[in-house]
Amino acid sequence: MELAHSLLLNEEAYKQLGEFQKAEFIFEWLQFLEKLLPVTSRADIRENQKILVEQLTSLLNNSPGPPTRRLVAKNLAVLYSTGDTFSVYQTIDKCNELIRSKDDSPSYLPTKLAAVVCLGYLYKKLGRILGNSFTDTVGNVLKAMKNAESQGRYEIMLSLQNILNGLGAAAIPCHRDIYKAARSCLTDRSMAVRCAAAKCLLELQNEAVFMWSTDLDSVVTLCFKSFEGSNYDVRLAVSKLLGTVLARALTSKQTTASTRHNFRRISLEDVMELLGTGFLRGSCGFLRASGDMLKGTSSVSRDVRVGVTQAYVVFVSTLGARWLERNFSAFLSHILDLVSQSHPKAVQSQTDAIGCRRCVSFILRATVGGLLGEKAQIAAAKEICQAIWKLKKVVDAAMSDSNLETRISVTDVTASQHVLVCALQELGSLIHGLGTTVAPLLQDSSAGVLEAVISVILHPSISVRLTAAWCLRCIAVALPSYVSLLLDRCLERLSALKSSPESVTGYSFAVAALLGAVKHSPLGIPHGKGKVIMTVAEDLLCSAAQNSRISLQRTQAGWLLIAALMTLGPAVVQHHLPRMLLLWKCIFPLSPKDLETEKTRGDSFTWQVTLEGRAGALCAIKSFVSHCAGLLTDEVVQRLLPPLPSAVDLLTQLSSICKSYGNSLKTSSTVYRHKLYELLAVLPPKTYEGSFCAVLKELVADLTVPDSQIDASTFLLPPLCHESDLLLLGPLLQDTDHRFIEEQLLLGNSIAGGSLEYDPYAIYEKVAKGDSVPKPLPPVLSVISAATHLFGVMFSHVAESHRLQVLEQLLNSIKQTKGSRQQIVQLNVVSAFSSSLKHLANCKGNLGPEEVRRSALTLVMGALESNNPLLRCAAAECLARLAQVVSDSAFAAGLAQVSFDKLKSARDVVSRTGHSLALGCLYRYLGGIGSTQHLNACVGILYTLSQDNTSPDVQAWALHSLSLIVDLAGPLYHVHVEPTLSLVLMLLLTVPPAYAEVHQSLGRCLNALITTLGPELQGSSATVSALRTSCLLGCAVMQDHPDCLVQAQAISCLQQLHMFAPRHVNLSSLVSCLCVNLCSSYLLLRRAVVACLRQLVQREAAEVSEYAVALVKESREDFTPDVNIREIGLEGALLGLLDKELDQRLCQDIKETLTHMLTSMAVEKLSFWLKLCKDILAASADFNTVASIDTTQEEENAKGDDASVLTSDSDERFHPFSNPRWSTRVFAAECVCKIISQCENAGSAHFDVTLAQEGKQRDSRDDFLVLHLADLIRMAFMAATDHSDQLRLSGLQTLLIIVRKFASVPEPEFPGHVILEQYQANVGAALRPAFAPETPPDVTAKACQVCSAWIASGVVSDINDLRRVHQLLISSLVKVQAGKEAQSQQYNESTSTMEILAVLKAWAEVYIVAVEKQKKQSDAHNHCLKIANSAEENYRDLTSSTSGLLDLVQADLGTLSKLWLAALQDFALLTLPSEYASQLPAEGGTFYTAETIENARPHYYNSWALILYATALWLTSTGFIVVDPDEGVINLSRPVTPTTMCQDSSTRPLVKSPEDVNTDRFHLILGVSVEFLCSPRSDAAMENIIACLRALQALFDVPWPRSKIGGDQELGVELLNVLHRLILTRESPDIQLAALEVVRLILFAAQEHVKEKRRSAEVDDGAAEKETLPEFGEGKDTGGLVPGKSLVFATLELCVCILVRQLPQLNPKLTCSPAVQSGKHRLLSEDGSRLVAAALVILSDVPAICSPEGSVSVLPTILYLIIGVLRETAVKLQDGQLPLTVAASLQALKGLLSSPMARAEKSRTAWTDLLRSALITVLDCWDQADGLLQELDEVSLLTAITVFVMSTSPEVTTIECLQKRCIQKFKITLDSKDPLVQHKCYQLLHSIFQHPNKTVSYPYIRSLAPSIVGKLQETEKAKPENAAELQVIQEGIKVVTALTAAAEEEHRAPLVACLLPILISFLLDENALVSATNSAKNLHEFALQNLMQIGPQYSSVFKKLIASSPTMKARLESAVKGNQESIKVKTAKHAKNPGKSPSIQLKTNFL
Repeated sequence: MELAHSLLLNEEAYKQLGEFQKAEFIFEWLQFLEKLLPVTSRADIRENQKILVEQLTSLLNNSPGPPTRRLVAKNLAVLYSTGDTFSVYQTIDKCNELIRSKDDSPSYLPTKLAAVVCLGYLYKKLGRILGNSFTDTVGNVLKAMKNAESQGRYEIMLSLQNILNGLGAAAIPCHRDIYKAARSCLTDRSMAVRCAAAKCLLELQNEAVFMWSTDLDSVVTLCFKSFEGSNYDVRLAVSKLLGTVLARALTSKQTTASTRHNFRRISLEDVMELLGTGFLRGSCGFLRASGDMLKGTSSVSRDVRVGVTQAYVVFVSTLGARWLERNFSAFLSHILDLVSQSHPKAVQSQTDAIGCRRCVSFILRATVGGLLGEKAQIAAAKEICQAIWKLKKVVDAAMSDSNLETRISVTDVTASQHVLVCALQELGSLIHGLGTTVAPLLQDSSAGVLEAVISVILHPSISVRLTAAWCLRCIAVALPSYVSLLLDRCLERLSALKSSPESVTGYSFAVAALLGAVKHSPLGIPHGKGKVIMTVAEDLLCSAAQNSRISLQRTQAGWLLIAALMTLGPAVVQHHLPRMLLLWKCIFPLSPKDLETEKTRGDSFTWQVTLEGRAGALCAIKSFVSHCAGLLTDEVVQRLLPPLPSAVDLLTQLSSICKSYGNSLKTSSTVYRHKLYELLAVLPPKTYEGSFCAVLKELVADLTVPDSQIDASTFLLPPLCHESDLLLLGPLLQDTDHRFIEEQLLLGNSIAGGSLEYDPYAIYEKVAKGDSVPKPLPPVLSVISAATHLFGVMFSHVAESHRLQVLEQLLNSIKQTKGSRQQIVQLNVVSAFSSSLKHLANCKGNLGPEEVRRSALTLVMGALESNNPLLRCAAAECLARLAQVVSDSAFAAGLAQVSFDKLKSARDVVSRTGHSLALGCLYRYLGGIGSTQHLNACVGILYTLSQDNTSPDVQAWALHSLSLIVDLAGPLYHVHVEPTLSLVLMLLLTVPPAYAEVHQSLGRCLNALITTLGPELQGSSATVSALRTSCLLGCAVMQDHPDCLVQAQAISCLQQLHMFAPRHVNLSSLVSCLCVNLCSSYLLLRRAVVACLRQLVQREAAEVSEYAVALVKESREDFTPDVNIREIGLEGALLGLLDKELDQRLCQDIKETLTHMLTSMAVEKLSFWLKLCKDILAASADFNTVASIDTTQEEENAKGDDASVLTSDSDERFHPFSNPRWSTRVFAAECVCKIISQCENAGSAHFDVTLAQEGKQRDSRDDFLVLHLADLIRMAFMAATDHSDQLRLSGLQTLLIIVRKFASVPEPEFPGHVILEQYQANVGAALRPAFAPETPPDVTAKACQVCSAWIASGVVSDINDLRRVHQLLISSLVKVQAGKEAQSQQYNESTSTMEILAVLKAWAEVYIVAVEKQKKQSDAHNHCLKIANSAEENYRDLTSSTSGLLDLVQADLGTLSKLWLAALQDFALLTLPSEYASQLPAEGGTFYTAETIENARPHYYNSWALILYATALWLTSTGFIVVDPDEGVINLSRPVTPTTMCQDSSTRPLVKSPEDVNTDRFHLILGVSVEFLCSPRSDAAMENIIACLRALQALFDVPWPRSKIGGDQELGVELLNVLHRLILTRESPDIQLAALEVVRLILFAAQEHVKEKRRSAEVDDGAAEKETLPEFGEGKDTGGLVPGKSLVFATLELCVCILVRQLPQLNPKLTCSPAVQSGKHRLLSEDGSRLVAAALVILSDVPAICSPEGSVSVLPTILYLIIGVLRETAVKLQDGQLPLTVAASLQALKGLLSSPMARAEKSRTAWTDLLRSALITVLDCWDQADGLLQELDEVSLLTAITVFVMSTSPEVTTIECLQKRCIQKFKITLDSKDPLVQHKCYQLLHSIFQHPNKTVSYPYIRSLAPSIVGKLQETEKAKPENAAELQVIQEGIKVVTALTAAAEEEHRAPLVACLLPILISFLLDENALVSATNSAKNLHEFALQNLMQIGPQYSSVFKKLIASSPTMKARLESAVKGNQESIKVKTAKHAKNPGKSPSIQLKTNFL
């Protein structure tokens, strides 16, 4: 194929190929040429033009296939347009010659067609250049059309379209001729020709004025004719033509002179009149119709009506939204008039009426719902209301008119019914779509929407009453706040007007509909409403018998209400269950005898009432079973069962009852059957086993002797077919935009589809997706549907012997009927059997013995050869399921063999299609039948069938079946891939485009082949690349196909290819193809486009986006997208599509695509994305654009009125998005949140003004989020103050994120301030509306969260500025205090729980922050005091703001604390396990009611943690000693609301002591925490765990709770175990640190407890001897610790867990294993170090809570761990700092060694031994590490030794051997080269030398002092170089000075004598001092100071020494002199800078 890539055709390569490969080669070359020509230079083209033209024209004679001829034509046209045009006339003549040829043989046809196509493209591209040659060409082509067959007519029409397109106005001379030809084609037999003619005429009308002026009428009539017998594509094409022509006629201004005299201006009325005629009278001409009308025979064919309906939509869409807004009322009145009584023919039968209503609804939905923005929709809703009011007046007049004319006016009443139904449906849909944005309309009393809808609830027609109820339901779903209000109103009217039949049914429908809306409303309705409804329903049922006139209505209404009530779910229903079961029991006779007696009594009316009532009861129980599965306990099921046998008995008697009482009972009995079948289908079959036989008999009768002669296949079978097989049956069964009206064409003529009046019980059920109104089918059909379903359920449960009888009976019944009747019976039986196989397969059942299989097979095989294609399709699926259920490979092979044989012999289309599909379906459930022979046979047969070009149907079915096999045969298919691919390509290149269904099947085959090849497609071998090229070729052919569904297939094939071999798919051409089809009128094509985009942007978002924009910039003439990609990019185009699109699945895909694009590109294209979101949000309901605010200036003016920040400026021109819907705006707000989080991951510059500005200066293309803060705030503000509640929630969420992310970003221009501070006005303004009284609770709850975040963020430091937001929280608190009783009865009680808890949580957050800040500052304050006193003033300023924040909360703290405690008490009750349910208070808790307990739970889970923490802080701040002055000492934890918890007032002690109250509170907090920490769910938020641990920390921070936990050891152990588990399961260091802090406090509490006990024991036994004191602390006098009971053991476990997790080397088990290499040190992370340090602190405290014996048993462990940490982490750091872990281990060691236990008599010896061992271990560390000395830190180990020497009793370290080793270490270290080490060593020795016990210090002094003095003497020669060395010398001198002081009198003199010369040698004379280094100067000063001190102390030695050495004396004197001079200068300096102590004091002073 590579050889085809050249400018000229490579004829050498071409000749060597086989016949089929030639076609492929040519196509590949032409494709390459098409891409090459536009980019080749003119010169090259001219050079090769002659040969190229010859090659291309020679191809015309080669009988090219359709795709090839199109490419030849395109290339010729491009060649001439870029090269020379002089030979073009020869080419045109040649084409004309080919067309004139008399050869009519089929083999010559492709050549003729190619010539026709060629002419079309030449004229299209070259247009007027070709001069006048076109008249001959057009004449020639039209002449050829006279005897052309359908393919010829098709191509000629398309060619003429191209010619017209190219010539424009120049072609006027031919217009009439072309018009005539196209007219005849528009009513052609072939549908493809009709489509082509419509396209041609559409092109013609651009220039041919007569089409929309003089000939308008005939064009319109022609279109109507064309609709007759049309298919979906024709209706689309012709309606587009008709709509466009009419729109043109209406808008055209200019008319040519010739037509002026007989041309009248066409008005909107005329256009509507024309369309209306088609809608009402169809296509028979205007005159002829009148005769038929008189006879009453004409009926409009449905396809005409559906076509005209689509034309209406095209007409309005062409004129656009603006036009519709202006002319809406005229348009509306015309559309509604279509179904009014002024045209009785249209609505004479119910089916006609339903069909017309659907069409009218569709027109309104597509125009009003699809085109108008929100404002215009609200105006339209008003208009519709006016229409309803007008009709209402007519009805009222007719009803009240009591004169003789009433007979006439009754027809008026019924006349208005269809108009009202359409108006109400559209009103409902509009409001439903507008959601809460429609609130202002409903509040507007002048429109009176609610009044209008409620007033027609009493209309005499039942369908109007039902639709009005439906409309109310839509209002309730859109506006949750209206549900309760409307329910109350309807119930009140229902009770008041009980005696009017209309009001009973009307209002009961309304109540039922409203109840159905409750589950769509997140806020629900008050629980008590259920009770009211139940009472009303009971009342209606009980009073039904009182008045026979309305007994029927009352019965129906009562049961309808009960059935609807069930949808509210178990929580509500359980309270009414007993009453409902009682009613259920009473409605059926108790015994068969009662039923008999019943039969003998009564008349047809009473039977009608009875049957209606029982059907209602069955419906109610079905509703109960489906919505309240949770209540179906065995006991309830037992109570449900008794009436069932009686219900089944009645079923068997129905036919005889109908016979006795006449036909009036027919409908009632059908409804009864339907409802009983539906109920049985949802009950477990076991429950009615006894009635199986009776029910099956009835089912068989219903299926085989149906009441109706209606072919119900289109709604029975699709659910039983596989969805991919339905694609074979044409677009009617697929999802299209016109599904709503096209559906009626599927059903037979006697039925137009479902409608609400067929089954009022549908009004409360969930709606099927995509349909606005429920559409139940007529009872005769729905009973069959229910019967097939129930048969499916029961057949799988009857005995196998019984199955055979049933099947035999069904087969016989099919045999016995004839003709159309037989088809219907067969259809019903196959549906039922198929459904039973489905059930059997699902429950893995078995079909039964051989005979049953045989019967089943006969049944299915009969259907497989039915004339109904849908039935064949279902039968093939059924056959496959049969094989699946039998699951015997021999049986399956047998089935396949039958089909093989049939296919070999049969020649008729029916059996060939059925059996070929069966072969494919068999593979579906048997996962590849396994044998290769079988596969080969299948493939062979299907190959043959797919080439049968006599029947496109057979080809389509065979190819579809082949695609299934390719897909399902798996790896076995690999051998067939190449031949199959060749076959597919050959067919793609040869099958005429008119056979779109064949191309669609080919597309599915290609898709399956690509999937089978999978990742192999990436390979580079020759075979693979050939396969890949073939796949790409196939895709290219399909992309050029005129049928949209084939294009969709092409796109999904390319999508697959891109997934497996992305490098080989040309992304730019794919993206351009996607952009072109983004707004296609075919839903499936749009879905394919978006699905493909969704995949592409996951990998290459940026490229896709760039290609899309590049494509628009090239702007090829054939690409004019509906969306403006140039301005707003592909992303904007997708957002625009999202706004217009109504299909849910597509919208979901668009959202995902946009989300992927956003995540990969938002950071790079930040401004672009933010602008998109801003444009959408700014086009919000009330203002279009927002004036820009200079962000830096403060908004002073906004202080008074926050809203004035935004000014409205509506200028439509700049708006890419006009009036987007609220759902799109919500998506935009969510996008803003996603953008913020993307930027957060991208880097800190996005949240730092200085960095961002620097980055911007470096590269102006860079963009940073923080620079757009003003826009972010503005968008959040716009969203948060919208009318739509969902948008308000999103806006508040965005605001919350902005506050959290930007709170700490400083404002560089005003240091000390943050950047958000300037937006406080906006934030206040955004929050205020959310606290208005009418705001829904979920919005208020969200706003509370934002308030608390804003206050807590610390953005605003001035308390007065905070007050505005604080005030909002206070107002909410007041609402909370009002308690449960004051709640509004608008929503469910759980919503007020949500709101209250949100308020309490918000306050808790503010309080926590206030306390934490105060704590920080008091710490800072203490720190300040330490440093100096001068900072007092600053400190005062600091505290004012936070203590101010605390003051703000303090005022309400009394109230808040009670509410918090109450909420925690509620939460504690709600977390009790279910077995304690009986102990919960009957009336609920403080903030929840018992009935709404389940709904309230999530709200408590959401907010308890912060409330807990706040309560703990409050209790600790009061130190638990709270006595409320108001309450005295009565129960302190009583909440404000009047509910008592748990106990009855009689059992409650009257007064609780404060101690008890405190204990209760303590246990409440502890209990809640432990319960949560024991088993935090895996999804528990980190914040909750942290808050819980912080609460425990706060709790144990004060003495009283510590005394509780210290005294209760079991409690302490339990807490430690819980914390241990938490540490094991949660990795987060924050959680682990917080847990360790709690552990430390628990241990501290235990220490306090032990101390207290010891102290009190000593006080008691003060006189007695110490010996007899009882042992306190763990381990008593044995030293044993019991795991599980011991606090010490639990603590150790926990610490070991932490330490080993961080330092695995500490685990002795591991250390032996090779995995852990000892000796290699590791530096822990900062978090790890902090954890280890915290654990060590705890460890060192452990012995304090042990008895002496106990301490001995834990000591080895503790020492091992502490020294282990020291050993593992003692690493040298750069700056001589100690690692945190080392510091902690030394500190712990010191704490441990100085423990009193080391000196207690009982444990002293053991401790001494253990401590010696420990010291040896430390010394050993050193020796082991000798090899690695560079790593180990000697200082740490020396310090450890020093700690031992200093802190233990002398007997530990004074043993000879130990002491020697220690001294040895010091000696080595003194010789260290590192000055830092030396310095540290001196310091340590300094402290040892000063040890008070001489036995300890002397050996060290003896061994080490000489070498120190020696070192100092050496320094006389080598002066210090730097500060470090200087420090060493200074430290050495200090040591010697200290020695001197410590020495005994007689030894002092020699020491001083050594020291003085050294000091004096450091002095410098004046000259040297000037030039000396800094170190030398400092040393000089230091020596001088020391001499000044020593001289006077040891004057005698001093004098002697000075006298003996004159040089010394001279030096000293000059130094002293110099010093006195400098002192004068110094004192002046010192006054300024008092007492700066040397800052380098020992930082880690462990000693």
